[in-house]
Amino acid sequence: MVKVNKILVIGGTGFIGYHVIKEALKRRWKVTSISTSKPKKLRRHPKVDYKIANLENIKSLSKAIKGSYDYVVNAGGYGKNPDFNKDGVKLFKTHYQGTINLVEILSNKKIKKFVQIGSSAEYGYMKSPLKEHKHCDPKTPYGIAKYLSTQFLLNMHSVKRFPSIILRFFLVYGPKQDQNRILPIVIENCLRDKKFPTTKGDQYCDFCHINDAIKAIFKSLLLKSINGEIINIGSGKPIQIKKVIKLVKNLIGKGKPQIGKLQYKIGTNKKLYPSIIKAKKKINWKPSITFEKGLKETITNFYER
Repeated sequence: MVKVNKILVIGGTGFIGYHVIKEALKRRWKVTSISTSKPKKLRRHPKVDYKIANLENIKSLSKAIKGSYDYVVNAGGYGKNPDFNKDGVKLFKTHYQGTINLVEILSNKKIKKFVQIGSSAEYGYMKSPLKEHKHCDPKTPYGIAKYLSTQFLLNMHSVKRFPSIILRFFLVYGPKQDQNRILPIVIENCLRDKKFPTTKGDQYCDFCHINDAIKAIFKSLLLKSINGEIINIGSGKPIQIKKVIKLVKNLIGKGKPQIGKLQYKIGTNKKLYPSIIKAKKKINWKPSITFEKGLKETITNFYER
């Protein structure tokens, strides 16, 4: 009998989690998802065991994580990026305490690999191109929580050989993304030919298509030699936000962006993009989808919703 791989996806109802599940099902793996709510209709997969639990509540989490798993992808956590004086404490508990709880529960289950979805926000104000070995200086609750989670996982690998790897994603985009991210916001407003405020848009960011991101996750899951590593995942080709807005408007043929009407958020890094040399060397990964091609696909998906 052929063994069927079992994967546990934390945050399986979210954007990245949805696409991880989609790929796992293509491979005929058995999939379990844990999140705080049921999946939206547009992101629900058949043949998935959807469970509800809070990451920061270890009793709730322990009840949800029953049986054994070969692989775990942690794409969960509080999805917003609030200020300290708003929901910063909630975010911190979800990401950091949630990661600690996951490791405690999974340490006795003999999993093959735990992939942590990290973030470019862990770097803070560091000069780009960002390299994994550089000291981090996160400034936001989200960045701090993600960074502490990374340090905890590195320590658990060093002390207990917990089989984890941290993939630091930059701006991942693509079909079925929530509409509280920059590209969906711009696309939606242009499709409706609405006026909408933006910043000056002179910051440079790195966009990575979801299909490329998923390839990086599965390469990391299946490689044994890269435990205890941090690896940047991005295009490695920064693009100015102002150019992105104009490109979306031109592709759609309408929209009224009011560039310069919004102030930058405190802590905005005006040049945020990675070095992806380590990804190429360690997991034999590099992005294959150009930004314009990926953007066209994303816009088409909006028409199909």
